Amino acid sequence: MSDVLHKLPEFISHHLALVALFLALLVAIIVMEILTLFRKYKELTPAGLTLLINREGPLLVDLSAYADFEKAHVPGSRHVAMSQFDPEHKDLAKAKDVPVVLIDKDGRTTGKAAQRLVKAGFEKVYVLGGGVLAWQQAQLPVAKGKN
Repeated sequence: MSDVLHKLPEFISHHLALVALFLALLVAIIVMEILTLFRKYKELTPAGLTLLINREGPLLVDLSAYADFEKAHVPGSRHVAMSQFDPEHKDLAKAKDVPVVLIDKDGRTTGKAAQRLVKAGFEKVYVLGGGVLAWQQAQLPVAKGKN
């Protein structure tokens, strides 16, 4: 072990680019984890969403493209186009006391919508990590069509 520590300065001096890249990646990972800890919404796994559905009956909002929603969506979810998503809408504003779960096809676009909900005063905001694809990979049932 001490032999490795003695050779470390030599390695660093010969491989500055690799060490700089490593440090940059390490800092980026730490920053991302800190941001994840302090955001005001939570990410759920498919199992976590199932538990939330069974215990609290959340409002499920699917922000996928309409064609993707018709192909497969979490049963009980309501489709809202991302371009029409408005946390201040009267129907959505009624649900401020109910947990709201945002879902999309692959879990990439729900973060911004979740931040908008938190900013609008929603306290129980969740996103389905991995979206409908993660739901399907967990072999959970999907609904097809408009409902």
